[in-house]
Amino acid sequence: MSKKIRNMTDSNLLLAITVIVFVLMYVGAIIFQGKGFTKPQTFFNILNANAGLIILACAESLVMITGGIDISVGGMTALVSMSCAVYLDYHNGNVPVSMLIALLIGLAYGLVQGYLVAYLDIQPFIVSLAGMFFARGMTTIVNSDPFNVANESFVALKLARINVPGMGSVNKKGVYVNAYVEIGVIVALLVVILMFMMLRWTKLGRSFYAVGGNRQSALMLGINVKRTKFLSHLICSVLAGIGGYVYFLHVGSGAVTNGQGAEMNAIASSIIGGTMLTGGVGNIIGTLIGVLSLATIQNIVATAGLGEAWWTGITIAGMLCVFLVIQSVLMARKKKLMKK
Repeated sequence: MSKKIRNMTDSNLLLAITVIVFVLMYVGAIIFQGKGFTKPQTFFNILNANAGLIILACAESLVMITGGIDISVGGMTALVSMSCAVYLDYHNGNVPVSMLIALLIGLAYGLVQGYLVAYLDIQPFIVSLAGMFFARGMTTIVNSDPFNVANESFVALKLARINVPGMGSVNKKGVYVNAYVEIGVIVALLVVILMFMMLRWTKLGRSFYAVGGNRQSALMLGINVKRTKFLSHLICSVLAGIGGYVYFLHVGSGAVTNGQGAEMNAIASSIIGGTMLTGGVGNIIGTLIGVLSLATIQNIVATAGLGEAWWTGITIAGMLCVFLVIQSVLMARKKKLMKK
């Protein structure tokens, strides 16, 4: 058994740990927090509430794999939400164009931030910090007052539900209620699948890992490091635009506070999912499990009657520390093997 563990790649080992922790956590919630967690809809509600975060976390994982970081995704979520909300309600807009606005915001961010990081060699933290402040400021300029979107087409899309056959349950009145997911969940799962395929089976995906693992080695392999880093930030920002719209589709409102803390939750989910801050290691499936783990923690804390925000923060901090220690152990093991 120990030989098998030693032969596992860092990415697969971290993924295995993430999955085991999530399963134990969810089983523990079922045992200690009541039968509510046994209902499939409880799990689907976690997906519904966190579909936007899943996409943002996938975006964050991509830049972290290349050894970078992007803390502007939360601000972009607010800017996308408010811009689309104002267009739909104040300018008699339509849903397809509002989606295009979200994509254009993400594309513009990706082009600017990707160029500054990749070709001007400015630290990604500084670039994305400026991007975060700019997005929050622009959100206030677009509109400072929070409001719910009343556009009929948008509301119809927001309220659309996709039934999951055979997963319903009987409520207290004895009526069978179908289990469902929102449109945003389908979008999020499609993003996860496409990202997984790109990172695992394409030349570009392998380039992302190579650049994050060792920039000099990547150069020697003939990889265009600058272009690869540029593309990672470009794809990240476009995904943030999509994630921002999915978030907007769930909350149905424009507000300056939308997406507040989303960037930190995305980074935390990526780390819990096995993406290493040093770059070169990460798995999109692990990122998905990381988001679910984070949301499950929040549900467990709330169900336990510890509604105060600090309890959730303390629990997440403890979990992050555990995974960072695991990553440190893996890094030490890798250095030891390299010396041999």
